[in-house]
Amino acid sequence: MGIFDYKRLESSSNPRRILRQTPLPMEESPRLGPKGLIKKHEFVRILIQCLYSIGYEKSASCLELESGISCKSDDFQLLESQISGGNWDGCVDTLNAIKDLTDDTRAAALFLVFKQCLLEYLSCGDDKLAVAILQKEVSALQVDRDKVHNLARSILSWKEVEQSKIDDNAIRELRKKLLQELEKWLPSPITLPEHRLEHLVETAVLSQIDSCMYHNLSDEVSLYADHSCSRDQIPTETVQILTEHKNEVWFVQFSNNGEYLASSSSDCTAIIWKVPEDGRVTLKHTLRSHHNPVSFVAWSPDDSKLLTCGNVEVLKLWDVETGTCKHTFGDPGFIVSSCAWFPDSKRLVCGSSDPEKGIYMWDCDGNELKAWRGMRMPKILDLAVTPDGQNLISIFSDKEIRILNVGTNAERVISEDHSITSLSISGDSKFFIVNLNSQEIHMWDVAGEWVRPQKYMGHKQSKYVIRSCFGGLNSTFIASGSENAQVYIWNRRNYRPIEVLRGHSMTVNCVSWNHRRPQLLASASDDHSIRIWGSSLSNKIQPQKLS
Repeated sequence: MGIFDYKRLESSSNPRRILRQTPLPMEESPRLGPKGLIKKHEFVRILIQCLYSIGYEKSASCLELESGISCKSDDFQLLESQISGGNWDGCVDTLNAIKDLTDDTRAAALFLVFKQCLLEYLSCGDDKLAVAILQKEVSALQVDRDKVHNLARSILSWKEVEQSKIDDNAIRELRKKLLQELEKWLPSPITLPEHRLEHLVETAVLSQIDSCMYHNLSDEVSLYADHSCSRDQIPTETVQILTEHKNEVWFVQFSNNGEYLASSSSDCTAIIWKVPEDGRVTLKHTLRSHHNPVSFVAWSPDDSKLLTCGNVEVLKLWDVETGTCKHTFGDPGFIVSSCAWFPDSKRLVCGSSDPEKGIYMWDCDGNELKAWRGMRMPKILDLAVTPDGQNLISIFSDKEIRILNVGTNAERVISEDHSITSLSISGDSKFFIVNLNSQEIHMWDVAGEWVRPQKYMGHKQSKYVIRSCFGGLNSTFIASGSENAQVYIWNRRNYRPIEVLRGHSMTVNCVSWNHRRPQLLASASDDHSIRIWGSSLSNKIQPQKLS
């Protein structure tokens, strides 16, 4: 009698017939598919696993009988029989006999088995045998010592509280749980990774999506046909032209909920536009309070407030619903370059092109909450807060990017070789893009894992401030203005533009992609107009002007 002999329980965990399978040699194994890459034996096995996992147990069992292939390997079926019956000596022998197991995996699997043994021996009052297994078997395993110590403490705790005996039903459930844990530990082909067929199909679908340069659909992808989107899925056609501004339009930005659009101009005004469901933009408020051109706007995350930055002027806070100015920040000598909100819509930051001013954090009433000034904070050209509120990213000294973790104050600096004119952050807070006057756009990761950026080119920029943005489903695309009066669109995976949109007659200064309507894009130009771009499928009528 072995040290692990214990009472046998009739197994009820798997009433299926045990099938013994002898895999064919690799050169003899039948292959499936036009390229012969799929082994028939493996395909049938994961198909059986899938049928069991989605509840078609009769179909799975019939397929096992017809094919002679079992979902579970011979080794695992033997383990299942031994564990269900409490044959711990046999279980240990089987684990030790399995080939191609790493030492770590074998030790981890044996530890799980010994742990179950100890529990059952303690339950039936055989403390001495439990301690003997711990000292002779468990201690010899090459596993984390903390696990061994925790197991020893559990024995002491069990004895102290004098736990009652566990009944047979509870033991069966614990043995089932042990088998589930072993399935996760043991490698293929001894066990199959959970939901293997579903994983393979999802991987194939994602691969097709990743290779689709125009993918911009939130609808589920069908398995009935290979996936491919046409250019009609992204904005490529002018659907409306807004001409309310009387001079160059410098900035444009959709609200977070996609229901509004804000624009600013060198005519010293900003405009809030309404974007209804039919996509026909209408004027809501004209904001007149600045004495200089308005160079920048920023929506609060809840879209109830709007910030406007005057060129070499103060920062103003507006109520979106009424169009009234609620507060003016700073003084006539405070030169604001850019501004941004924190996620709570209660705190905001602004950067100054005056090196002595740096960056200020205010509440909506103008109370200064924090400031970053001094020698390490030269003039700020642009800044943004990641949507999750964790990082403040700023452009300073023309060629440097500063990423500050607001919570820990940890920071890092990225240096570019050419002057940076603007900054934009992806909606998931993971990436940001900067426009350079070298006619390139660079995308960096916020976490700092990349050694070099991804680069995008094709547009024209050498003299003016040009602003780009992320857009489309999951921020898949990048759009940018250009000094040649065109709008450029890239898929993030390709450095060359996939679309060039023509319509403006002068420099396109800024673009904005609607967050909630991924087929809607706005562009602001020196030709005094804003163009609304949409899908060629969603609009077959001539562009309308609003003035």
